[in-house]
Order: sequence, then C-alpha cells, then structure tokens
Amino acid sequence: MKKVAVIMGSTSDLPVASKTVDTLKSLGVPCEARVMSAHRTPDAVAEFAAKAREEGYGVLIAEAGMAAHLAGAVAARTTLPVIGVPLKSAALDGVDALLSTVQMPPGIPVACVGVDAAVNAALLAAQILAVTEPQLASSLEELRRASAEKVLAGDAGIRDVEAR
Repeated sequence: MKKVAVIMGSTSDLPVASKTVDTLKSLGVPCEARVMSAHRTPDAVAEFAAKAREEGYGVLIAEAGMAAHLAGAVAARTTLPVIGVPLKSAALDGVDALLSTVQMPPGIPVACVGVDAAVNAALLAAQILAVTEPQLASSLEELRRASAEKVLAGDAGIRDVEAR
C-alpha cells in the first residue's frame, strides 16, 4: 500500500496533525509526519513534493495555519493528490488559512477539508488509497457502519429519555 505524508508547517501544528496520523494508523495506512514550512524552508518542501511519488507516497496531506501556503506549495511540485487542512489561528480564526488553501489557481488542485478537520483529511486520504486497496475499503465501510450505529444508539437513548 502507498503511504501518506502528513506535512505540518511547524511543530505547533502537532496537536491537530496527530489526529490525522492517529486516524491513518487506526486504519492500517502507513504514514509519516514531517515539519516543513512553505515560507521558511521552501526548498525542502519543493524537494520533498517532487520526490514523493518515487518515495512511495500516494497522498500528501498539508496542514498549516495563518497564510497557509503549504498545500499549494506542495501541489505545485507534484501530481499526487494533495489534501489541505487549514488550521485555526488566533488572528482570523482559521478563515485566512481556509481561503489560502481552497483558492488555488487552475491547474494546481488542492482538496480541502474544514478548519482543523484532521480526521476528515485522513479519511479522504484513505478513501483515495482504497480505490486500489480492497481491504482498506472494507475498513472504511466498517468505520461508517460503526459511526451509524453510534448515532442510532444516541437516537434510541434520547427517545428513552423523552418517553419518561
């Protein structure tokens, strides 16, 4: 199975990025976390993205706040799927990161999940890989079933309370 890179702009992004890594690992998806900045280490970002396919990656997840150019900088150097996770910051509550991630020019696509939506980024990456990985597809289907059962159990609990 191809692996997933979880790239964060700085170590301060680790609390959110760790949710991405944990979700991928729970599904058995091999992943590696890296810290690279589109602004402070642009050459490292460019080199990593350019070599990602030959290094065995299938999807790249870029998590960054504030100006959040990381996903775009990665996408500019690879044709692998790139998923951006805009991160909440004190200044503009993550709206700046969201807009920087979703407003890419034609020809350089970046998939984008919601602000701090690390779990959804991991699940989207897994769904992309599951196109050619039947066991992973089965794991995702089981996760969906378990999620639905949890919601239905909550509904039954509320109905029990209302019936009293």
